[in-house]
Amino acid sequence: MVSGSGEQRVAMSTQLLQGQKALVTGANSGIGKATAIALGRAGADVVVNYVAGADEAEKVVAEIKGFGVRAYAHEADVSQEDQVVGMVSRMVDEFGTIDIMVANAGLQRDAPVTEMTAAQWHKVLDVNLTGQFLCAREAAKEFLRRGVVPEVSKAAGKIICMSSVHQIIPWSGHVNYASSKGGVGMMMQTLAQELAPQKIRVNAVAPGAIRTPINQSAWDTPEAEAELLRLIPYRRVGDPDDIANAVVAVASDLLDYVVGSTLYVDGGMTLFPGFATGG
Repeated sequence: MVSGSGEQRVAMSTQLLQGQKALVTGANSGIGKATAIALGRAGADVVVNYVAGADEAEKVVAEIKGFGVRAYAHEADVSQEDQVVGMVSRMVDEFGTIDIMVANAGLQRDAPVTEMTAAQWHKVLDVNLTGQFLCAREAAKEFLRRGVVPEVSKAAGKIICMSSVHQIIPWSGHVNYASSKGGVGMMMQTLAQELAPQKIRVNAVAPGAIRTPINQSAWDTPEAEAELLRLIPYRRVGDPDDIANAVVAVASDLLDYVVGSTLYVDGGMTLFPGFATGG
């Protein structure tokens, strides 16, 4: 679930990622855009991936360059293996390596189960789950080739999977989306188990209700927001910077001992607020 509040969150500004190289998929809008900008602000060079909307991607690149770091936009569909391979290969050529992979690209194709087509099912799984696998695989290859560079980071590399509260909360009418995010959770843990001995940290960040254009109808009227807030114990809808700041923290050496974990950034949505007064 994504949607949000009118407050503007304050972004992390310290240079926690100085000299590191990051790639963010789906980075020309919403959570991906905020994350790419936050990584640049934290000192990383950033590749801004997009599948459509080149003009917006270039605006994100320009903002990131304003922090005195390098950035460029790269068009690629993360569900296509050859395009992911090419995207990471170009990054290694241009930046020398990759230190942080943020597998953020995702989409929804909602329908009741009896009306959901196989095409809708496959599209969501192909982008949300297979796309994250391909990005993680290609990043891991480079991390293993390069190994740990102590002056850059304690880890050989960081993979951050963008999940959702629907990794654990069922979502009627969205069986493809919820299944994809449940898969992301187990994929992340399995990759973390496999890659941790090689000093590669794999974790997930799971947003709750975040203010993004794709879900504007869930928060753009007082009535809609009031209904949404019933699901959030903290009583505010999140902003993209809430997620971006979490990604910066997870990618930094501050959380070097965090491996195979999901950080829920959801205002308490996963606390099952319906049981606050019952049960």
